[in-house]
Amino acid sequence: MVGRVSRSAAALGALAVLGSAAGCGGPVAAGRSGELTVWLTVDAQESWPDLVSEVDDRFRRTHPTAHVTVQYQQWTSKNQKLDAALAGRQVPDVVEMGNSETTNYVVNGAFAPVDPARFDHSGEWLGALRNACRNAGKTYCVPYYAGPRIGIYRTDLLHQVGVDHAPRSYPELRADLDRLKRKFGAADRNFSAFYMPGRYWYAAMAFVKDAGGEIAVRRDGRWQGSLSSAASVRGLAAWKDLLDAYYVGDRSKDNGDEPAVVGQGRVGMFYGTTWEARAATDSRSGGSPQLRGKFATFAFPGPSGGLLPPFLGGSTLAVPAKSAHRDLAQDWIRLFTDRTSQRRLIAADALPNNTAQLREVAAGGIGGPAARAAGRGWMTPLAPGWGAVEKSQVLQEMLQDIATGKRSVAAAAQAADRRIDAVINEN
Repeated sequence: MVGRVSRSAAALGALAVLGSAAGCGGPVAAGRSGELTVWLTVDAQESWPDLVSEVDDRFRRTHPTAHVTVQYQQWTSKNQKLDAALAGRQVPDVVEMGNSETTNYVVNGAFAPVDPARFDHSGEWLGALRNACRNAGKTYCVPYYAGPRIGIYRTDLLHQVGVDHAPRSYPELRADLDRLKRKFGAADRNFSAFYMPGRYWYAAMAFVKDAGGEIAVRRDGRWQGSLSSAASVRGLAAWKDLLDAYYVGDRSKDNGDEPAVVGQGRVGMFYGTTWEARAATDSRSGGSPQLRGKFATFAFPGPSGGLLPPFLGGSTLAVPAKSAHRDLAQDWIRLFTDRTSQRRLIAADALPNNTAQLREVAAGGIGGPAARAAGRGWMTPLAPGWGAVEKSQVLQEMLQDIATGKRSVAAAAQAADRRIDAVINEN
């Protein structure tokens, strides 16, 4: 999810940065006191609450007179709450941000600079996370964890069509999908050999990247849409071809309920995160416990011959410039992202924030293909107005037009570029 910091809040944040150089120095002296407020998203509460408790205990041993309050935020409302806090005097000391939503806050001065030297593996941070934190030679947040999208398939269904391993190339992928479609689609008109709803922009843009295209590019100091370039159109056409051949369903929806749909048992393969494979078997997510043990993952091959470059989603941790406890906040982040904590995240099927510890992800486990795919990961343009682009849903609406046949690929891409050009340079 992407929010947009208000101009007034950003201005106040910038003044706070100018007013103090705290937060850029060396190690924090033990025994510092203060009331530290940490905003994490519900992902941490649901997936690794023990890690949060362990880090709080480690932090208290170093700073016994400091008190930490962790508040869990919903992705859909987090940025609105943060904007309101930044406009006032009471701000959280640590905030979790999606890597695609940090740029606008950074360029508007909402976050204090941090010193990368204080953090484990900072020289090996994943580029899609590291780059989101940097501006004008300074670093304003710390990578937390990553989660690229990969292929996920029903092992039992593939076995029934005579295939005992995941597809290793794009032609092999198409051949497997053809087999699934012939066997199961013939008997069930609601069966999708491949699940690909029309507004699933993370998937579609991966095909754009695979073809050598871009969402937007910077030329002569300004950003502009690039979806109508020949390469981007080629990638969009490849995405639509896959959708047309194997997806049966509503082309005007997104992938928000993907685990629940897959859990109904009428999908052979889908493109998602490792947690979605698990969620498809969890009744709390709308999935089916009867499907446990029937999913496996693979690094998704692209039409161009290599791995499909996945959007490398993930989170970063930042210290608001108006925080009264910037040094303590950095020290809490240091513990929460150190190599020990990263190993705990790996055990929870998240990817670490650095390339060195990607090697610790078990190759044969559910996260192994994700670790392979992360090397080709990309993120959204580091443009000041990217938040406005996402908020306008221009990508989703373009894809819906393409998927439903309302517009040709070229015409929809040209219209999307015009809309992107109108807002991407604003902040």
